[in-house]
Amino acid sequence: MDAEYDVIILGTGLKECTLSGLLSVSGLKVLHMDRNSYYGADSASLTLNQKFRPGEPIPAALGASREYNVDMAPKFMMANGLLVKVLLHTDVVKARSTRSQHLTWRRSSRPSWACLRSAEQGSSSRKTHKVPASDMEALKSPLMGLFEKRRARIFFTYVQDYNPLEPKTHKSYDLNRMTMAELFKAYELKDDTQEFIGHSIALHRDDGYLAR
Repeated sequence: MDAEYDVIILGTGLKECTLSGLLSVSGLKVLHMDRNSYYGADSASLTLNQKFRPGEPIPAALGASREYNVDMAPKFMMANGLLVKVLLHTDVVKARSTRSQHLTWRRSSRPSWACLRSAEQGSSSRKTHKVPASDMEALKSPLMGLFEKRRARIFFTYVQDYNPLEPKTHKSYDLNRMTMAELFKAYELKDDTQEFIGHSIALHRDDGYLAR
């Protein structure tokens, strides 16, 4: 091991690894250390052997340790976001594994059209449904009625075809001045549809985005 380093970084969490990568890419010699027996800190995903303390028995009912990846904290990154670009630039991704999320499911706090229909048929239970993420999925989704499906399909098609550099895809809507609430209104989407688009697809934590 070299005796001299430009930088010593303690911990292998996401911010430490990103910082280490940025400094290394800049040409500095970095010593990166962690007191844990695994890398990743709060961003780590552990097997059962790593999760349980040394000497602590693992219940046999849980099965093989290697079958588990226990997240220390929830991790969700937008695929085209700034954080992913930084991780690619610093080569941090070589030491981490990621997986695309293929499905999103929704259980609304208020009854959807499908739930209301179930109630009319004598069932008051609220079911969990897959969130439609394309125009074709919108047509098949039980979250919306027939006419709402058509409106949602048109909206999804607009979003998929939108290109900031091609005015013909803007459909006369100026999104630099138009709020999201106004765009939803232009497509006549109902509140329940707006809710799962804004929160289940776009992942906004609150309704503040509607005014932007």
